[in-house]
Amino acid sequence: MTQSIFDLYAAEVNRAIDALVDAGTIPEDAGRRAVTLEPPRDSSHGDLSTNAAMVLAKPARSNPRALAEALKPELEKSAHVTAVEIAGPGFINLRLADAAWIAELARMEEAGRAYGKASFGSGTRVNIEYVSANPTGPMHMGHCRGAVVGDALASLLAFTGHEVTKEYYVNDAGGQVDTLARSVHLRYREALGEIIGDIPEGLYPGDYLKPIGHVLAEEFGDRFRDASEEDWLVLFRQRAVAAMLELIKADLAFLGIHHDLFSSEWDLHQAGAVERAEQTLRSKGHVYEGMLEPPKGELPDDWEPVELTLFRASQFGDDVDRPLKKSDGSWTYFGADAAYHLQKAETADVLIDIWGADHAGTVKRIKAAVEALTEGKVPLDIVIIQMVRLFRAGEPVKMSKRSGNFVTLAEVVEEVGKDAVRFMMLTRRADAPLDFDFAKVKEQSKDNPVFYVQYAHARIQSLLRKAGEGGMAPAEIGALEGQLDETEMALLKLAAQFPRIVRLAAEAHEPHRVVFFLESLAAAFHANYNRGNDDPALRVIRPDAADVTGARLALCRAVGTVIASGLTLMGVEPAADM
Repeated sequence: MTQSIFDLYAAEVNRAIDALVDAGTIPEDAGRRAVTLEPPRDSSHGDLSTNAAMVLAKPARSNPRALAEALKPELEKSAHVTAVEIAGPGFINLRLADAAWIAELARMEEAGRAYGKASFGSGTRVNIEYVSANPTGPMHMGHCRGAVVGDALASLLAFTGHEVTKEYYVNDAGGQVDTLARSVHLRYREALGEIIGDIPEGLYPGDYLKPIGHVLAEEFGDRFRDASEEDWLVLFRQRAVAAMLELIKADLAFLGIHHDLFSSEWDLHQAGAVERAEQTLRSKGHVYEGMLEPPKGELPDDWEPVELTLFRASQFGDDVDRPLKKSDGSWTYFGADAAYHLQKAETADVLIDIWGADHAGTVKRIKAAVEALTEGKVPLDIVIIQMVRLFRAGEPVKMSKRSGNFVTLAEVVEEVGKDAVRFMMLTRRADAPLDFDFAKVKEQSKDNPVFYVQYAHARIQSLLRKAGEGGMAPAEIGALEGQLDETEMALLKLAAQFPRIVRLAAEAHEPHRVVFFLESLAAAFHANYNRGNDDPALRVIRPDAADVTGARLALCRAVGTVIASGLTLMGVEPAADM
């Protein structure tokens, strides 16, 4: 993997620290994990900034500024460092010669779309579970955001060397799939010619169940028309779930999403996995028979204390202990979820769940279960996705007739395209609500972030094409020094942050950071390009100045490559030439 400028100068910071360790100024066992190297918030303060002196001052029994003064001469020995300045309580700011950034441009050119690719996750197996919608109908926009966030995060983790398994948990053991089977039976009777009238309350009303009813009618004739439910429920449930999964997979494919593994809750129960999880917890002393505290506030008239099998969740950060079994002896949803996470933890080093906001209340108990089951050896991160609100020119979008009670993912992708949907789902933090306005997403203006970023890439491809037609080409990297002005150098420095952003996004499990960066980079590119509207001397292509044109084309090409790499990571196809 190609080292970025941040990797190279982080190594220089470590070399400086090593020198002070050798001199006895800093103890050898002083922890460096919290030492960072990043751009200062204010670019006027320099190119790079490190908190090394503040992090190491305590173990060194030193004042942070005094330790910074000791680090300064060591850092001044680094190649291309033109100034080392101490600021505030002990930040150390570095200024680099342009040659350091031109060398980074060369690394961008050499790596191409692999620029930013890393290996720090090598050897770490990550299981990321996302979507996991109940298999009761087509995907709708309530599922879309979690699907995109999960898929983009999986891509990021793979790009940084992790061994990633993308998993979908099929909730096919609950009452909702029995309701699905009854709904399909109704459509089966309809396919046989029966007038079914309005769909009864509680059943799934969508037209998407009609094809399954027709298939079952062709296969079984009227065999199950008047049969008792016990004769057809299991069969219809199996067929309905299988059909819904094919529908879901097809919908996800519209977004370019393909899972590696589909795990069945029904199979989990049949394999005795829940019993095994309960026995594992019991063997560790984390299960007991007891009674829950009564509900807070006014007690329901029918409430009475019942002895239950309880997991000591409160010992692992949860608010209360949680029942693994119901009063009738059947397993709770929590019991099955705990077993499912144990199953995943047996083949992964890190677990990530992408959940909708409606599941936020169960986060603590699942985290408690995973910690207890794995003895804290397999971390679990649960990313909560807030809702998406659909609008059309500012007005809330009405429900879909085909689905019965929601807007399908396929309908949205068909109207605005996969790339626009994926990009827009990442334009805000996952834990913040997102408004998706069809009119804005299709608008070709700088107010539409997906258009603005795609336009930057397309504009760069157009520049390179036009330059080629005029017999001009990007300059060799060695000829660039001194050819880029301050604004162009600032654009190069911004593009060079991409590997750092990739790493931070992967470590934080926040793919939106990449999209935020792409928006900033596109805005900086457009601003640089638009300078030529007022001053012809600042245009990218200048037939009268081949050296300047070549340097600017080389910069544009590198910026375009970074944008293309970031978009591809997010599952978005970069726009071609204008």
